[in-house]
Amino acid sequence: MSTLTKALIVLLTVASIFLCGIVVTYVANAENYRQKYTDLRNTAAAAKANEDNAKRQLNETIKQADQEKAKLNEVIASLLTQIGEVQAKLDAAEREKATLLQQVNSLTAITKDFFQTNDKQGQLLKNTFDELNRVQAELIKEQSDLKDTTTALIEKMAIVTTLEEKSKRLLEEKTELQDKLDQVLRQFGKTAVAPTAVTPTKDKARVAPAPVTKDLELKGRVTVVDSKNSMAEISIGAADGVKESMKFHVTRGDEFICDILILDVDTEKAVGILELVQQQPKVGDSVSTSL
Repeated sequence: MSTLTKALIVLLTVASIFLCGIVVTYVANAENYRQKYTDLRNTAAAAKANEDNAKRQLNETIKQADQEKAKLNEVIASLLTQIGEVQAKLDAAEREKATLLQQVNSLTAITKDFFQTNDKQGQLLKNTFDELNRVQAELIKEQSDLKDTTTALIEKMAIVTTLEEKSKRLLEEKTELQDKLDQVLRQFGKTAVAPTAVTPTKDKARVAPAPVTKDLELKGRVTVVDSKNSMAEISIGAADGVKESMKFHVTRGDEFICDILILDVDTEKAVGILELVQQQPKVGDSVSTSL
């Protein structure tokens, strides 16, 4: 056997051994790779399942989020509507508040004017009552004086009656004496001459007749009406005979309107307070002291 053959046999033997080692290594590695492949495939399948599960959960979460978003949008729309309604009510309340404040200010001013007018009328009424009390006191005094004067007059009339009776008796006695004197003088052919009065005779005292009185029938027109203070002005005054505390009746045609109690009198006009008001008087209405 040649050396070359031996070398080829050795080489083949070494190659066979090497190839066997490679096959064994390949087989061993193939088993490992198969296990790794199986593990990787299982891992990939699990990952795929997890991915699908995650996608499914994500889709469900997105769907739930969309539903929640839709519900929130509905709630927001409802809240916006309620906010609009509340804002409208708030604006209406603000306007009503402003109106009420304006009314309160107006009523405050009216109340203030009313109290001022009431104070003025109260003072005017007090002055009127004071004047009425003074007039009543003077009237009571005059009535007392009139009573005393009447008593004195009755006493004097009684005295005058007594004197008249005495005068009548004296006249009768004088007539009797005159007749006796005439009888005596006729015996001597003479007669008595009536004496001439040196002092003029006076008439007998007579009671003066009671003065005849009648109501003044004053007529005029309403010239100014102050409804706020319940007062009015008429077209006649002191020059026409109008006096304080006189009462005038206001009429319109045949209809009674009210009374005016005179409080202040000027020469050509007078002012009074309204009483028994059936209707508000107007300029041009008739006024008179008698209906």
